[in-house]
Amino acid sequence: MTKKKIYNTEDNSLENFNKLSIQVSLNGLSFCVLDTIGNTILKSDRLVYEKSLTPFELQNHLEQLFKTHNLDTGQFSEVIVVHSNGLFSLVPKSLFNVNELANYLKFNTKILANDHIAYDDLENCDMVNVYVPFVNINNYIFELFGEFEYKHNGTVLVQALLNNSSANKEPICYVHLDGQQMAITVIGQKKLLFYNSFNITSKEDFIYYLLFTMEQLKLDTESTKLKLFGTIEQGDEVYDLCYKYIKDISLYIPSAASIPMATANQKPLDFTVLSAL
Repeated sequence: MTKKKIYNTEDNSLENFNKLSIQVSLNGLSFCVLDTIGNTILKSDRLVYEKSLTPFELQNHLEQLFKTHNLDTGQFSEVIVVHSNGLFSLVPKSLFNVNELANYLKFNTKILANDHIAYDDLENCDMVNVYVPFVNINNYIFELFGEFEYKHNGTVLVQALLNNSSANKEPICYVHLDGQQMAITVIGQKKLLFYNSFNITSKEDFIYYLLFTMEQLKLDTESTKLKLFGTIEQGDEVYDLCYKYIKDISLYIPSAASIPMATANQKPLDFTVLSAL
């Protein structure tokens, strides 16, 4: 699958200035359509599933979502698909070899012999994200729109946080929660110090992975800044549990969240869907 941006030069309608961003995971789907002229989100939706789907079921749900919002007949200047799963590994560029993709994954993820493996270069970071995309989803998107760009959600998350970070001497711990998926990113002096994601089923899982990560990185729970975002709100169970163990916590509001919605009743969008635009 070619990973490049496409632009339709034959039709000059306003629709061709719209970007489509889609995030797919076995636990949910989300998308948004950005009007690049007015810098406004025209359409968006987000679905969360209590039970994990199979890749085949995921495609069926995506097809229905596209039909509901008439996306399958739309034209877009750019289409971006974000694959959200735990089948990834960050590799230093100095150790990266394109012929060894499977070897980077096989020790910490379960992969099959026929899995397609892709990789993203992390801009301004000497790392490569090696991962397994949902090939059936990529094929479906290609049938609808032709060539498009796809990335792993870890790539989008890390790059967005690095681009918006300051040159703080002390590391800052960012935790993004999306349903049953939590991602921990630690950045210090505009450098990536740690990134990983975990599947959780309870608030106790959340605090366990967070405290264990901070312990391994020798981050002091009294002084380290913890910034929470995603499906976390001040005063909810996860936030309050974090406050019992970590003193300097706050909600992180990404700059991408400032893009206005076309209508007031649109659902809140996931950080990576907006940041991928």
